[in-house]
Amino acid sequence: MRFRRQHPIGPYILDFYCDELQLAVEIDGQSHDHPDRIAHDQRRTAWLNRQGVQVVRLAARNVLADMDGALGAIRRAVGR
Repeated sequence: MRFRRQHPIGPYILDFYCDELQLAVEIDGQSHDHPDRIAHDQRRTAWLNRQGVQVVRLAARNVLADMDGALGAIRRAVGR
């Protein structure tokens, strides 16, 4: 899988994007735990899904603590 960083799609910039799989991987820090941000992220994910983009959201703390687990979550999302 080949990913691009900071890839623009419509009004959004995705953390990581794989064009071949139409897969976005978003690494969310603590600010994403705020209720307003949660609602924004849900709208953003819904919009991306309507464009045919699957979104995988991972907490930054989990990525830092367990990179293998984060990669496993991405692999499971794409069925590999």
